[in-house]
Amino acid sequence: MLSDFGETVAYTPSGGSSVNIVGIFDNAYQAVESGGSVSFALQQPRLTVRSSDVPGVQEGDGIILRSTPYNVAIVMDDGTGITELALEAQ
Repeated sequence: MLSDFGETVAYTPSGGSSVNIVGIFDNAYQAVESGGSVSFALQQPRLTVRSSDVPGVQEGDGIILRSTPYNVAIVMDDGTGITELALEAQ
């Protein structure tokens, strides 16, 4: 999956050095209900990576993807060797 659809991104752990890793980027829109009669959409950028490429990844680590800097907002390790990172633009 990563070899077919992945792209190279720069990952920088807090206080560490940047390394290049491969991940699959998804920036889907999700409808959000705000309690009124009109919902609105938010982008939810996510990066799927090999868990072994980001050992010790934590919230606040940096990702540079397509020249855009992001911070890791949520780490979701699925226990099968794949980790999904919810990102927020800096």
